[in-house]
Amino acid sequence: MDNEKKRSASFSKGILQSGELYQYVLETNVYPREPELLKELRDMTAIHPRAIMATAPDAGQLIAMLLKLINAKRTIEVGVFTGYSLLLTALTIPEDGKIVAIDMNREAYEMGLPVIRKAGVENKIEFIESEALPVLDQLLEDPENENGFDFAFIDADKINYWKYHERLMKLVKVGGIVVYDNTLWAGSVAMPEECTPEILREGRQRTLEFNKLLAADPRVEISLAPLGDGITICRLKQRVTMATIFIQMFGLGLSAASSVG
Repeated sequence: MDNEKKRSASFSKGILQSGELYQYVLETNVYPREPELLKELRDMTAIHPRAIMATAPDAGQLIAMLLKLINAKRTIEVGVFTGYSLLLTALTIPEDGKIVAIDMNREAYEMGLPVIRKAGVENKIEFIESEALPVLDQLLEDPENENGFDFAFIDADKINYWKYHERLMKLVKVGGIVVYDNTLWAGSVAMPEECTPEILREGRQRTLEFNKLLAADPRVEISLAPLGDGITICRLKQRVTMATIFIQMFGLGLSAASSVG
């Protein structure tokens, strides 16, 4: 247990202000139920110089539950890193399930690949070394992919989150789920800008803008969970017209038109 505490102390994305409370959550609810191969991959990732990029294990536990609740079979993952969330998804979806996994860094993916192979789930994964937007656009060129995915997990460049969102609104089916990582950005979203460390400022601004747009999007039901670095869960609602989206997101209503008259 002491070694577990040391690992989590050096590899923690918990947004909870109390380290002791976060440790309690991990030790009582997360680690005891974490599959051994996920633990192996988490330990392997902990020595990576950018280990903080990995999905937090408590967030991963919720993602696995969401996948099961909707019986997800076809999924998309944008941002793979060493593959903790990818392996988690592959272990959760059925034998004939498929994951389109997109990342520009094959080297990080290959670090975790031996564990993925040991788990016997590599056949479920289509890894694409690329920027994500061209791949998502290519998927949309095939009519069979429109509304064809059950789930998506996004943990990538924040500047493109909204562009990913627009494409995923077409790729994921009604009732499907999209999860965005890092939506609390180390807690900086609640800090005054002048109090925010310089290293967090650009990401903080991108995250604030994305969170605001997402909160106003009538196409989804949302819940921002303070797990890991913050994850926002979106459930796709019935399709709405572009006019409705524009009116609801940008505050254009009939009252404005009547006031002109």
